[in-house]
Amino acid sequence: MSGGKSKNAALTTALAFHYQVLIGLDKCFSLDEGQSVWFEKDGDVSLISPDALASTQTEVKDYAAPLTDHHENLWKTLKNWLAPEFDHTQYGVLVLHTTQPFGATTRLKEWNTQTAEQRLAVLKDIFSDRSDTQLNAEPPSEIIKLQKAVMLNADDENLIAVLEKTVLHVESEDLDELKKSYFNKLSGYIPHSNRQAFAEGLIGFIYEQANYARWVIDKTAFDQKREALTAKWGPTLFTIPDFDARDATEDEIDAYITELFAQKILEIEYENVLPEATGNWLELRNALIEELNGYPQFREAVGQYRERWIRIFSAKYRSACRKTGSPVALAQDLYDQVTSETPFGIEGYPNPDPVFRNGLIHDAMDDDEQDLKWKVEP
Repeated sequence: MSGGKSKNAALTTALAFHYQVLIGLDKCFSLDEGQSVWFEKDGDVSLISPDALASTQTEVKDYAAPLTDHHENLWKTLKNWLAPEFDHTQYGVLVLHTTQPFGATTRLKEWNTQTAEQRLAVLKDIFSDRSDTQLNAEPPSEIIKLQKAVMLNADDENLIAVLEKTVLHVESEDLDELKKSYFNKLSGYIPHSNRQAFAEGLIGFIYEQANYARWVIDKTAFDQKREALTAKWGPTLFTIPDFDARDATEDEIDAYITELFAQKILEIEYENVLPEATGNWLELRNALIEELNGYPQFREAVGQYRERWIRIFSAKYRSACRKTGSPVALAQDLYDQVTSETPFGIEGYPNPDPVFRNGLIHDAMDDDEQDLKWKVEP
């Protein structure tokens, strides 16, 4: 859990958990064949490999206070790794990953260069600071309980085995620095303006893999998702925004009922298509204000698509006007034909989303400088 980050305990917990997920995501980028990343399997983040020596168990701490001799992050982590239910033989390395720097006077600074026996000697030296009064107090403090569990209750052979594998990864990047570092890793293959969308897609994928039985990301699934997102958000002539095939709400319909495109639909007595039409029109409008990679080129492509569609529509409209029958029925048939046919493609957008195309249709109908309408006049 994060220390000194927020007065809101629930928010602090959520941010600490998100930090843990980002650490797991970072490990996903370096997975080898057969490896996978697990969350909450034996602790915070586990990298599982067919070779146990290549497997790592990581406990993640986002704390501001320094890592001192008696800080609970060290002792609680060691206690968890010594618990009977934790099988350390599944892992070659046990990592305490913390944003904390070492305390100024801590005896832990040389930990990563020491042997297991030397590490044990350091822990014994630290534990010797405790007075009989502290050790025998009732009830004992939380840190005393943790230290006694490690130094007095643990099996000596098991303790040495755990200490031999333990690595202290201190002064790690905090949440904000981790996000910046992650974005920097995307440099060169994801345009700057698309990195947020790419990151959200990949992080969302990580969360979606969780279920009540397990939370695991294997290399194959991760690579496939990363490749799909790279294809979508990577360098192209321009980036295509996402389009949501949704009906407008009643409030949205009421808000835009006076727009010219809506009035032209009402003119042919086709009120029941207004929710879909308004939804498509809003999706296009929102897409045109997104500043994704190549958005000036995208807007230019929209203009070219619009002009081409108007020429095609004009011919279909003239054809509809030559037909005999009810003008309202002919107009509604024209509307259905035009909005349901497969959209034609253009350079950079070979397979347009129907929502894009139909939103563009209503946008063209909304232009009072264009003499466009659905109403058929034989």
